[in-house]
Amino acid sequence: MMARFRKALAASVAGLLLLVAGCSGGGSARTGGDGKIRIRFQSLAWQKESVEANKALVAEWNAAHPDIQVQYVQGSWSSVHDQLLTSFEGGEAPDVIHDASDDLADFAYGGYLADLRPLLSDRLKSDIPAGSWESTTVAGGVYGVPFLQEPRVLMANTALLRDSGVRIPTPEAPWSWAEFREAAKRLTAEGRYGVAWPLKDPVSATLNLGLSAGGRLFVRGPDGKVDIRWAEGDAVVPETIRAQVDTDHSASRATLGMGGSDTLPGFFGGKYAMVPLGFSYRQQIVRQAPPGFAWQVVPPPAGVDGTAQGVSPQTLSIAQDSPYKKEAAAFIDFLLRPANMVRLARGDWMLPTGTQALADPALRTPELGWATGAALAGRLRPAPAQSVRGYPEWKDKVATPALQEFYSGAIDLGELEKRLVKDGNRVLARYQR
Repeated sequence: MMARFRKALAASVAGLLLLVAGCSGGGSARTGGDGKIRIRFQSLAWQKESVEANKALVAEWNAAHPDIQVQYVQGSWSSVHDQLLTSFEGGEAPDVIHDASDDLADFAYGGYLADLRPLLSDRLKSDIPAGSWESTTVAGGVYGVPFLQEPRVLMANTALLRDSGVRIPTPEAPWSWAEFREAAKRLTAEGRYGVAWPLKDPVSATLNLGLSAGGRLFVRGPDGKVDIRWAEGDAVVPETIRAQVDTDHSASRATLGMGGSDTLPGFFGGKYAMVPLGFSYRQQIVRQAPPGFAWQVVPPPAGVDGTAQGVSPQTLSIAQDSPYKKEAAAFIDFLLRPANMVRLARGDWMLPTGTQALADPALRTPELGWATGAALAGRLRPAPAQSVRGYPEWKDKVATPALQEFYSGAIDLGELEKRLVKDGNRVLARYQR
């Protein structure tokens, strides 16, 4: 993948220079005539509350540190990987980089990110659990601070759930995958599906929820190399979804190609009783639901490993080329103080990774499902593909089309396994020679 992007860079230097200029937020100057240090912080915040929280914290830092000024630069989740690679190659990368843990491996191996171990405070290191740090550890180095995480939950129509007579699951007593399938059947009626699976991007949902059933798919050997191996637990989630669509007719086939937001009108209109969505979708529901619409957050199904699920936390990294790594690390430490981490989490409607922030009463209230999400935090694990070189290519070229075909009924489980494993290992082998 790196080689492909480098060729693209060499073939279109002029266009890329324009892109870099647009993304760098006004040039590469690090200091001005006033002698102040200037650090660029590229944020991917996009929700109004999140952007406001980030900008407010930057302003607070700047007011308290007149000699170390932080410039807020707006980035985009839709283009961040290519944009960052371009900026790294052009020597124009932001000092502080907002990204996700599953996007860091290639950048870390490419030498573009600083190893944060000698830069971070003991407070921050100890406040974030070891499991979260695993998601940003690549070849022994730590290349990002995981600070926000998002479990996948079930958004449920309260009235339909209550009237169906099904047992209401809780974090302490979730449904099993078999119970979930039965509940979806009972919630299905004429003109209504028990569940809508928005699987436009099927890979993360399938892999991350699969951890609860013992699925793993990616196995790292003693030599550090990763192989894709299929086990019984890897089949639970795809088989359940396929059965709900094809056998039970409790899941809508039409939503398989949708994104999460696309299912909300049907959810509000009573067409879908439940929708598995990321925790942050609560913000859209609050803003878009019609008056009087009652909904609630319930935990995802549990398997042999309970409600364990994979997540790819949002991260903050420092560019290897930054001349102000210590100052950038100090800003990250400020941004992720417990009270500030709570502000960022509430702004993004997500959960903080920090133990002190997670204990804040504001994130433990039953209102809007905060307590349900917080109760799931202890079961969150690094997504199976964390730090796997070649994962983006495997996801785009192998896993996404294979899962889409399986869920649509075009191929069977055996063919799905063959593609994910055999074709997938061919992709990974090119990155691990």
